[in-house]
Amino acid sequence: MSGTSLDGIDVALLDLSGKAPLVLATHFQSYPQSVKNTLLTLHQPTTNELHNTQLISIELAYAYAAATQQLLKKFNFPSNEVRAIGCHGQTIRHRPDAGYTIQLGNAALLAELSGITVVSDFRSRDIAAGGQGAPLVPAFHHKMMRHPDIHRVIVNIGGISNLTNLSPISATTGFDCGPGNLLMDTWVMRHLNQPYDNEGKWATTGAVVPSLLKKLLDEPYLHAQPPKSCGRDLFNMDWLDKQLSGFESAEDVQATLLALTCLAISDSIHQCCAGAQEIYLCGGGAHNLALIKFLKCALPECTIQLTDVLGIESDWLEAIAFAWLAQQSIQGDSSNLPEVTGARHPCILGAIYQA
Repeated sequence: MSGTSLDGIDVALLDLSGKAPLVLATHFQSYPQSVKNTLLTLHQPTTNELHNTQLISIELAYAYAAATQQLLKKFNFPSNEVRAIGCHGQTIRHRPDAGYTIQLGNAALLAELSGITVVSDFRSRDIAAGGQGAPLVPAFHHKMMRHPDIHRVIVNIGGISNLTNLSPISATTGFDCGPGNLLMDTWVMRHLNQPYDNEGKWATTGAVVPSLLKKLLDEPYLHAQPPKSCGRDLFNMDWLDKQLSGFESAEDVQATLLALTCLAISDSIHQCCAGAQEIYLCGGGAHNLALIKFLKCALPECTIQLTDVLGIESDWLEAIAFAWLAQQSIQGDSSNLPEVTGARHPCILGAIYQA
């Protein structure tokens, strides 16, 4: 899994033969800054972008193959015993409104380099059926984390934040809430040259700017009804810069961005997950202590914990989920949830590249 945050590649080796996923090994490989820069550039129209898209797809395939090999070496696990790689690829455009989504990675080359069958392009089939193509991980949450009597909400705080509503009395639903870490990460990189605000400490040195927060919260996406999904196509630094007066201190903007992320999540839970009892966090934002403190204040009626207590490590949940989605594809089983994505019907997701 390589997500909107553009920090790198999460790789997890899974045994999915039992009722619950068994994680055998994990590995993280960061992206070189040159790769990050190229991917960020490709999020917007640019000169010679078709050629550059293909070149970075090839580079990503080599990076995915290297990360896979490092994990197998770490665990001393032979590649010929791996049934398939589920590779999400790196999203550079997500435009379900226009009928497409683009994830880069050259899955054919990854299959060639690794000698392992690859499942990729999970989102396009759902979009073809009229869906958003995202989020897809709620199907995994539904399978592995639903409780027959307790109303749970799973919140993934990656670059974008999304939630899964696991109510015991209704169908599973879910959607992208809005920005997660991506605006905060980019802002701290701009001002402190750091990849992220460790534990939210810098944000706590500032104060929320009410007028700025109001403008950010007025974004129509945040008030749209699900199904809905978003990405850097909407929430990016150009979007933020247009809201700034230029007189705010950098730390006050960071505090305001943290409040935006938290309110996008808590407002979504209040509006769409009435009666929720337990909230489980995953993704990089689950380590932001300031963010978690804010969420606990905004959602006092709920217990808030990491997904680790349910037996699925919060840092690896999405990589685990895409292994499961690959298994669904290989077995010919549908894995989208129309109640989540808005697709007209269940679909078998993913394109398979045989080794």
